[in-house]
Amino acid sequence: TGLSMGGHGALFIGFRHPDVFGAAGSMSGGVDLKESKNRYDISKRIGDTITHAKQWYDLTVINLVENYTNTSLKIIFDCGSNDIFIDGNRRLHQKMLQLKIPHEYTERPGQHNWDYWRTSIPYQLFFFCNFFNKNQ
Repeated sequence: TGLSMGGHGALFIGFRHPDVFGAAGSMSGGVDLKESKNRYDISKRIGDTITHAKQWYDLTVINLVENYTNTSLKIIFDCGSNDIFIDGNRRLHQKMLQLKIPHEYTERPGQHNWDYWRTSIPYQLFFFCNFFNKNQ
């Protein structure tokens, strides 16, 4: 699991390697890279959104899920209702519902900060504890 861009990374890697990870989580994840195109030097790594549109599409979790409708990956993600990434998380949740990809999604009051993440971590740990206990 990860928070912020690490949340995107955890889901991205988890979807692509469910045989290795089995479960993945995200807290306040930047699950739609276009929401961050002017942050974190992402454009320096992927390229601009016009010339490299395919990479932006292929490397974004919200699009990647279309390729994994039959995944065995157990998924949890959450986001604060006042978080900078709330719209992308809501859209990911709706898309996963439409694609019938099982997952746990939670929205709680909070922003993109440690006050929110401190409340999120126990839920994530409970999810992973249950996952590992069921798979022993």
